[in-house]
Amino acid sequence: MKKADPVPPARPDPAPVAEAELRASDADRERVAELLRDAYAEGRLTVEEHSERIEAAYGAKTFGELVPLTRDLPGHARISMEKAPGGTPQASAEARPPARTESPSMVAVFGGASRKGRWRVGSHLRAVAVFGGVDIDLSDAVFESPEVVIEVVAIFGGVDIKVPENVSLHGGGVGIFGGFDVKEQTSADPYAPVVVVKGAAIFGGCEARPRRGKKLREWVRKQLDG
Repeated sequence: MKKADPVPPARPDPAPVAEAELRASDADRERVAELLRDAYAEGRLTVEEHSERIEAAYGAKTFGELVPLTRDLPGHARISMEKAPGGTPQASAEARPPARTESPSMVAVFGGASRKGRWRVGSHLRAVAVFGGVDIDLSDAVFESPEVVIEVVAIFGGVDIKVPENVSLHGGGVGIFGGFDVKEQTSADPYAPVVVVKGAAIFGGCEARPRRGKKLREWVRKQLDG
């Protein structure tokens, strides 16, 4: 009688991956960056510390790299790797969505165009309003350049620009049977971005002003320092 083949020993289950070694998602990195921005706005981090930690947060690949970045901050500002319902890390569940990438041009012809919320603003933005209106709100935008130049053309239309109260705002334009008003200010932070508004308003208007109570907390320090 043929002998039965021996049963091979069962292979041990692979060891579970430690939570610190779990791969971090974009949402996880955004969550930590948000906590760091809050700490900077509260004066808990210096400009240099904020810059270094933000850069480290966006370059982190695992939770273990993210956790030390907020470890010395108050308890409410620490990232947790505890699982939320459904097995999702708490950091991911509470994270804000990534900032939007938008066109550098805004055009309103016999209509309106508006841009607000968390969006990425580069070094140049063009706004054209012809028998229409353009509303640009930089209060929650992510600045990717140390200087943002906004070129405005308003013909029988209007352009309204709002900036955070802690950035520098400069510029001016030509008003022909219209108005071009830039409420200039210089930020106390020498590293803060600068918004420059220029252009012309013909039978129309342009107004650029700080939005009181809204402070910039988010900008790409690596590019600014470069």
